[in-house]
Amino acid sequence: MARKSKAKKRGPARTTGPGILVELRCHKPFLEAVDSWRERENSKPSRPAAIVHLAELGLATTGSVGRNNPKAAAKASDMAGAAIDRLTDKSAPHEERASRKRRLLKGPKEFREWRRDHPTPKGKS
Repeated sequence: MARKSKAKKRGPARTTGPGILVELRCHKPFLEAVDSWRERENSKPSRPAAIVHLAELGLATTGSVGRNNPKAAAKASDMAGAAIDRLTDKSAPHEERASRKRRLLKGPKEFREWRRDHPTPKGKS
């Protein structure tokens, strides 16, 4: 007599392992925005998966990961430089415009040591 195979477990397959259950209450406009985003996605994620994914995206751009991301810092600096170029006085000499732009991008000397997005110069702690 052949042995019976184990019966299938009920419920969804565990793909990421057990996690911590977090319950939250969301207002209708927020859920409508999440559902609208889900519909535009090719993978059509579930509502909880969409909320987790959107939170991860937000943390990657603004959280502690974003602060240490040199690529994001370079992009922000380029965008700021382009905005400064659009607003700069075109009648000023090129050297003066470059000096003003550099001062705006670096910030005041008095505050440079307090900025977290720049490494501390060697010799200072």
